[in-house]
Amino acid sequence: MSVKNLIFFGLLIFVPISAAAHFLGWGELTVFVTAAIAIIPLAGWMGQATEEIAVVVGPSLGGLLNATFGNATELIIALIALNAGLINVVKSSITGSIIGNLLLVMGLSMLLGGIKFKEQAFQPVIARMNASSMNLAVIAILLPTAVDFTSPSITEPTLQRLSVAVAIVLILVYGLTLLFSMKTHAYLYDVGTAEEEGLAEEEHHEQPNLPLWIGVLLAATLVVAVESEWLVGSLEVATEQLGLSELFTGVILLPIIGNAAEHATAITVALKNKMDLSLSVAVGSSMQIALFVAPVLVIAGWLMGKPMDLDFNNFQLIAVAVSILIANSISSDGSSNWLEGTLLLATYTIIGLAFFFHPMIEGIG
Repeated sequence: MSVKNLIFFGLLIFVPISAAAHFLGWGELTVFVTAAIAIIPLAGWMGQATEEIAVVVGPSLGGLLNATFGNATELIIALIALNAGLINVVKSSITGSIIGNLLLVMGLSMLLGGIKFKEQAFQPVIARMNASSMNLAVIAILLPTAVDFTSPSITEPTLQRLSVAVAIVLILVYGLTLLFSMKTHAYLYDVGTAEEEGLAEEEHHEQPNLPLWIGVLLAATLVVAVESEWLVGSLEVATEQLGLSELFTGVILLPIIGNAAEHATAITVALKNKMDLSLSVAVGSSMQIALFVAPVLVIAGWLMGKPMDLDFNNFQLIAVAVSILIANSISSDGSSNWLEGTLLLATYTIIGLAFFFHPMIEGIG
């Protein structure tokens, strides 16, 4: 068993601990911390189960399965927060996930992989197509925000209808990107696919037990939903006790919790000199958040009667645009090194500090 899976096994102890904290009334902060830690291994086992099932069902269906469950943890947390009326937290977690994957995950992968291998190569054509998709994400967030900014008289229902229409377009685009990558232009992704299959062969010496892993996937998803309910229920009180703002919690903390398993995967494969696969995890996750998870949340908010739209805080919009700009710039040449990883991590640190101090800046203003 790999070190990563051993860690995930060990962290499962926080599932019963968080249950005890919730039912025995150990305090909101204890519930928040233990539930947050418990979600990390559960997300890891969801990812592991998805990979095992993909080995059995084949690359096409497996790719669709990975695309569907890739950010399931974040989607579950966001849906529960949305149902609780924490709209700002949901919006912050969307922007935070995009920023975290592009800067933190890609940065750590390039830094650690670059230290070990000096320079690593990946397909620039894939990087350019990913860059175009992420630019679309910025446009999708920018325009509803700009409409609200330039039209003070616009009503919330009108803005939500605009956001729902944009969300439908984004979901259609996401479906087309899956068709492009898995069917019509799958040959462009052959290197990444070969690496993924090679990684699977390293870890599998026999055919995975399909019913077992389907059970693991369903059980982990169910427990993640329960833990997310406890996490969101204790979020406001716990973050106040920690002295953190709602904005910082949504942008920095929740995405790290929901993405921890993917972070580990991207870094692990980068250390095996499989940077194509590492970037597909990091950038692919950002694309999925922007083109699928965010639109689904907008439509869910509309159906649930919650005012969820694509009108984001201007500061969040700037942070996303800056993240996409530097990530596209660094990945455009098809190679990476430890210094480029350091630049991405430095950008993430600066953005994180800005979000941490942002409420103070608002208060002074």
